Amino acid sequence: MSQAPIREDNMRRTGVAVIGCGAISKLHFDSIVNTPDTELIYAVDINEKRAKDAASAYGCGFHTDYREVLNDPAVHAVHLCTPHYLHCQMALDAMEKGKHVLTEKPMAISPEDAERMIRKSEETGLTLGVCFQNRYNATSVKIREALDSGRAGSILGAKASVTWNRDEGYYKADSWRGTWEMEGGGVLINQAIHTLDLLQWFAGDAVSVRGSCFKSLLENVIEVEDSAQAIIKFDSGVNALFQATNCYCVNSPVSIEIICTNATINLDGSLTIRYNDGKTECFTDDNPITGEKSYWGYSHKLLIQDFYDCIHTGRKFTLDGHEGIKALKIVKAIYKSSDTGQWVTLS
Repeated sequence: MSQAPIREDNMRRTGVAVIGCGAISKLHFDSIVNTPDTELIYAVDINEKRAKDAASAYGCGFHTDYREVLNDPAVHAVHLCTPHYLHCQMALDAMEKGKHVLTEKPMAISPEDAERMIRKSEETGLTLGVCFQNRYNATSVKIREALDSGRAGSILGAKASVTWNRDEGYYKADSWRGTWEMEGGGVLINQAIHTLDLLQWFAGDAVSVRGSCFKSLLENVIEVEDSAQAIIKFDSGVNALFQATNCYCVNSPVSIEIICTNATINLDGSLTIRYNDGKTECFTDDNPITGEKSYWGYSHKLLIQDFYDCIHTGRKFTLDGHEGIKALKIVKAIYKSSDTGQWVTLS
């Protein structure tokens, strides 16, 4: 089922289709319609009502078959807001048809599938982007500035924790959640992967991990882990302690601490940098979202606008497949370490 879009003059505009009209898609729709030189062409979902509702809200066409949308020459890029297990094939199909791809995290449920996506992007010359929007948060940028400038000194160690809540109702709302085959894991691959991405963005590429994963309060609800902990070794020589759970009573702010030779950096909702010389800097993110939300970060708009600016100018998009796969490799290495009880080296 479909309805053709009412098209503006899009000769100089990038036509966009959003595939998957679930909760996270609203951030994509809102960002696309506020991005210069882009035009929202289709809302796509196998659930016709979802697709129609999104199309009505944003003034675009709708479709229930993404493959048909890929045949429309007015569509130049697609956003993948679908369940994890669909990302790889949809991305490959889209790039085969000449479309740029921006996918929600994780980019795939296995590094092997992610590598296939990267190869296709390189073969076609099309942009493949991954939504790790928290790199664009003002506090994340401040941390990188303190590290890159040398003001904080060298990193000695780091720790991070994700203590969120995902109850039985959350997992039963969608059959793909809480399964190895379709979600690819639990708290690590879905919720905590953002924090793992930031850790390696701050500390360097991960080289080995030792971790454990388990089910606790959700053991009769899901087949994947609801809690995990790990030690991560980075190529910079830094070791990081990491823990994550979906079993807390609320969604607490993600906590990251980085101990440096000249300063201690604490991100816990707001950012505090305490320098050894007594100076303290405090920062908050400029545009917090209020109300109930099931994601971390508000910076989809910044990421999406950067994605299209790169397409329009030919500049390389920083959060490409090579960057997007890094946190996924850490997640899968922790799973393997938990299974074997051994250190796992990342390839």
